[in-house]
Amino acid sequence: MAPAVEALEGDVELGIYSFGERHPDPITGEQLSVAEALANTLERIRLADELGLSFYGLGEHHLPEYSISNPGTVLAAAASVTRDIVLSSAVTVLSTEDPVRLYQQFTTLDQLSGGRAELLAGRGSFTESFPLFGADLTDYDELYEEKLDLLLALDRENPITWSGKFRPPLENASVLPRPYGEHLRISVGTGGNPESSIRAGALGLPVVYAVIGGRPERFAPLVDLYRQAGEASGQPAQRAHVTMGAIGLIAERSQDAKEAFYPYWLETMKYGSRARGWPMPGRAHYDEYTSGAQALFTGSPNEIAERMISVGKLVKADRYAMQMDWSGVPHATVMTAIELLGTKVLPQVREAFAS
Repeated sequence: MAPAVEALEGDVELGIYSFGERHPDPITGEQLSVAEALANTLERIRLADELGLSFYGLGEHHLPEYSISNPGTVLAAAASVTRDIVLSSAVTVLSTEDPVRLYQQFTTLDQLSGGRAELLAGRGSFTESFPLFGADLTDYDELYEEKLDLLLALDRENPITWSGKFRPPLENASVLPRPYGEHLRISVGTGGNPESSIRAGALGLPVVYAVIGGRPERFAPLVDLYRQAGEASGQPAQRAHVTMGAIGLIAERSQDAKEAFYPYWLETMKYGSRARGWPMPGRAHYDEYTSGAQALFTGSPNEIAERMISVGKLVKADRYAMQMDWSGVPHATVMTAIELLGTKVLPQVREAFAS
């Protein structure tokens, strides 16, 4: 079984995740090319590494508003311009992947990066990959269960003999390359499904909570479920590893962050309302969500640090990761926010957890 991604005792890791968004700018109407969006992504990852941030995750989408359909390829490019930061998918839609090829891709990344690869496996919040790769949505749960089983078996055994419903069997197959270390770091992503927390805990896998709405405190019972499932299954306590996600933006002045982020947040809400049937919120809702960075982590470095500390201690988080480029927040604004996360938020969080 792949071991948990363990943080140092008394320490909490901070990082970033992104989907490589390239929505038309709601203010200027301009849309980045895929090449421009990818170049910006690599520049942001390099800055995060230089600042001592611990994690950068890239999500998978197959839509024109996003630049990243294959996170592993972009992460491989990032490996060549970074030294220490963990390079992860966020998430890989495991249900529509071939686990053998996926495992090879991320073990190759692991070798390239000197052991810094992490594969974050999830179901994904969008379903466009199902028809694209010939998967049936009626098999949604079965696909994920079987492919996660195979992915973990690949990390455990080599050569491997395995059979299932959705791909040809493997008979004494050698799957190469192997990870840089003993195991590939494999995590499970969830948006709040209790079964996902229980599964991750029972399997002894790290869990990543994608908090895309509401106060993050509501995830505390799910984290408890995760830890209880691990304990009930006999998993060593050190395998439990919790990453909390957050959406927002950081600026020197709280109100500047709120004003800068609002049109991009609103654009995402419009997109989600059209594509997913979300109820359409307005400015009053936004002001409520950002007040004290309660639901959206949008504000000054002190506000964001306080929220990460309070929520992190509540759920005993090992890592916090922020998404700050919703609907194409301008590159310079995101770069400033990453710099503030590394230079002003990270020291406060480290001090709070060390004490």
